[in-house]
Amino acid sequence: MFANYSEMSSLLFLTVWLLYGIISTWGNLFPLFFAIQKGTIMQFNQLNLSQEILSAVDELGFTEMTEIQEKSIPLLLNGTDVVGRSNTGTGKTAAFGIPAVESITQEDSDKVCVLILCPTRELAMQACEEIRKFAKFKKCVKASAVYGGASMEKQIYELKRGANIVVGTPGRVMDHMRRRTLKLDSLRTVILDEADEMLNMGFREDIETILASVPEDRQTVLFSATMPPEILAITEKYQRDPVQIKIKSAQKTVELIEQYSFEVAMGRKTDALKLLLAAYSPKSSMVFCNTKKMVDELTEELLKSGFKAAGLHGDMKQGQRTQVMNSFKSGTIAILVATDVAARGIDVNGVDAVFNYDLPQDNEYYIHRIGRTGRAGRAGVAYTLVSGKRQVYELKDIARYTNSEITELPLPEKSDIIAMKKESIFSEIMGSEDNTSDDAYDIIERLEAAGIDSKELAARLISDRIQAEIASLPEFDIPRPLKKSRRSNAKTVKVDISIGRSKRIAPNFILGALVDATGMPGRDFGKIDIFDNHTTVEIPESESDYVIDAMNSTKINGHQVEVRLYKGGAADKSRPIPKGKDRYNERRKKFGGNKNSDRRHDYMPDRKKRVKKRH
Repeated sequence: MFANYSEMSSLLFLTVWLLYGIISTWGNLFPLFFAIQKGTIMQFNQLNLSQEILSAVDELGFTEMTEIQEKSIPLLLNGTDVVGRSNTGTGKTAAFGIPAVESITQEDSDKVCVLILCPTRELAMQACEEIRKFAKFKKCVKASAVYGGASMEKQIYELKRGANIVVGTPGRVMDHMRRRTLKLDSLRTVILDEADEMLNMGFREDIETILASVPEDRQTVLFSATMPPEILAITEKYQRDPVQIKIKSAQKTVELIEQYSFEVAMGRKTDALKLLLAAYSPKSSMVFCNTKKMVDELTEELLKSGFKAAGLHGDMKQGQRTQVMNSFKSGTIAILVATDVAARGIDVNGVDAVFNYDLPQDNEYYIHRIGRTGRAGRAGVAYTLVSGKRQVYELKDIARYTNSEITELPLPEKSDIIAMKKESIFSEIMGSEDNTSDDAYDIIERLEAAGIDSKELAARLISDRIQAEIASLPEFDIPRPLKKSRRSNAKTVKVDISIGRSKRIAPNFILGALVDATGMPGRDFGKIDIFDNHTTVEIPESESDYVIDAMNSTKINGHQVEVRLYKGGAADKSRPIPKGKDRYNERRKKFGGNKNSDRRHDYMPDRKKRVKKRH
């Protein structure tokens, strides 16, 4: 068959050489193909990883890979460009962190080979910390984090010591590039983490400048929760034949999280939150608000009530933010109140519960928020507070978006919380070991000699314990509104609202505020009379206390109002808005008796024509 033995030997050598090349190139992908074929979950030890990485992963307690890790790591180890669509809480830091550490060799000790861009300081710090954990046994890896709000000199010192993996925010990376303290001539991999959030924060120009400044022969990796057109444009311009990975993470992120909602009156969310914190007593929890001001106000209220809480938002200095995060991670602070920006930058294990004080402004943020609990396959619980019908409907939209069930529960009453505390104390005592000291028995004997028996002593101690735990509970005995319409023969009373026509109030403003604050249908309210400085509204007598309490923290047309039972008399000197012909005479006097065309010109000089939206 072969002309001679030499020809056969040459062909055999060529075959072996080709097989070796194929195995070297694709060996990292074989486990992925086999796992897909078998439909099993891949283990980290199935990958072609170094023993140093496997030892670090094993020490961290990782065995099975999450979906994003299983699909991404083999491709990244092979040098392929990847676009990964994955939400928070799915383990994507390990998905790009492990290949990044594995790519570093002894020859890379004095040059930056991997650059990871993150949207926030917290996320950059935590990603760098995770990478250091993966590199614990691989001494040639030196990771450094660069971000704004921290000492530039310290970062320059770390970079000069020979960092080969740099994690940073786009702005600070650009600063180091301009100073030439960060040289990217030898860069092999660029990773964009939370790319959509970086674009939302206005970093697109910085990102494109960085990508245009690094070597073209590189691996470009992008992870994002969403795929807006801006992300696709970056992918098309800066990646080479990227493999797109999409996992159904919205459902996977929330399926292990129990989700509950509580409908409360407008202005009573803070009291409701205190009740829930006292009732469920999570060791570690996060509370999300929509504004920095609300974070500060809510944190102050919780501290006044004796809760160990701290706030976190973008206006805080870096030193403060770091101190708060360290305290939360160590357990010194039990409750972290944060904005949505912090939701993208916090990765803390062991968060028992998440509270949505405000509904998120975007459905995707809901997933990011509750993803703080139930991390990487662990179970968790999320509670959401809603006020008014509008927020109830918005929460239903979120439930449909996430394809999850959000169960509505009644707020626990004070008696329920006391019963729960009693059960907790009972379980604590039953589970404690018998290691009572002689000093304790000495005190008991002295008290018995003074006429206090053991039963009375125990009762006093337990009573003090219960009182200490419920002392800060708010009084929350407001009755819920009736879920039926006002009947024609039902008794009504009037309430007086401290806002009137001088503030350009119309009846629909008043009715809308009442419906939104109380959750009662509009037909439950009767006649609305608007005066110069106040307004009266007929309401069902049985609901008067509820309506007054619900409305007293409400703003109408941007003005804070006070509501009380209307008793007539001095407050009713001004005339209500006239009806019929007199109504137009009254308006004409207000505008100086001008014609309709002149009146509009004088009253609304900057009036613009409304442009109809095209659907």
